[in-house]
Amino acid sequence: MDQLPSYLTISDQPSEVLKSLIEKWKPDLVAILVDENTKNSCLPKLTIENPLVVEIKSGEENKNLITCENIWSALTEHKFTRKSLLVNLGGGVIGDMGGFVASTFKRGIKFVNIPTTLLSQVDASIGGKLGVDFNHLKNHIGLFKDPDHVIVNPDFLETLNTREFKSGFGEVIKHALIHDKPQWEILRASTFENQNWQELIPKSIAIKNAVVSEDPTENGIRKILNFGHTIGHAIESHFLLTPDKLLHGEAIAVGMIVEGHLSLQKGWLTEAEFSEISDFIVSSFTLPNSLPDMNSIADYLLQDKKNDSRGINFSLLNGIGKCEFDVSVSPEMIKKSLTAYS
Repeated sequence: MDQLPSYLTISDQPSEVLKSLIEKWKPDLVAILVDENTKNSCLPKLTIENPLVVEIKSGEENKNLITCENIWSALTEHKFTRKSLLVNLGGGVIGDMGGFVASTFKRGIKFVNIPTTLLSQVDASIGGKLGVDFNHLKNHIGLFKDPDHVIVNPDFLETLNTREFKSGFGEVIKHALIHDKPQWEILRASTFENQNWQELIPKSIAIKNAVVSEDPTENGIRKILNFGHTIGHAIESHFLLTPDKLLHGEAIAVGMIVEGHLSLQKGWLTEAEFSEISDFIVSSFTLPNSLPDMNSIADYLLQDKKNDSRGINFSLLNGIGKCEFDVSVSPEMIKKSLTAYS
């Protein structure tokens, strides 16, 4: 049976969990990293004595080294040491960047992630991937390091608007498609609005943890977690430079449809399975009607971290609930799938 990570606690009393960790570790100083949204909606729910509150601007466009410098400067100015603690209160951007900052400040201080979005609760806070974007390339600078602890409070999801909430649903769908066909059947039996989040959140976390535990540094099977991400990251990066920005989960939803079509071209999905997947995703999200052509996203695809000397590599479905990794795909197939989406 899939298990939750040993460093994760699901609790509706995050302050009490955090206080117990502080009492155990006895850090000399504590900082809480927030953005303007979590400062207003989530920080009041944490009753921690005299933390330094470091605020950054929300949004993927601020997940960069300039923002990291600002956080490092704040910690330095307030005389944080290697015995200090950084608490990352927010979504995937806060968790990825805050973890990266903590892991590199004075060669590493303890950090706790308190994810406040569905996306960060089921995906970004699990598995130890930390990093920032560089020259508009997603997560181009980073490292692997697990948080010292993760505190998941499902009540924080009440602070999200519908679009942000749905963004995390993309990763929930992905986890089921790559690893758990019965879970996929549960998902598609209900609309987004009628999903049972109390059951889905721990189940989705457990699926990712099962994969990550087998391959912590992504040398093999962990690559299946990238289903939808090769195209998805390229699409996300492309739209990041336009007024019509996509949230991460929306871009991954697009990526799963396009890469599902690649699986169809490989003969690994039937027409019925591909339609089942694409119809459910389209019904769950508001997605762009058309995509940029291959030339517009080629540079992003060529920079994908899964690539090797053979070219662009994908993780593709081999039936629902199964996934193959390191799959080479020709540019012609990619063009065909991009066209088929539009």
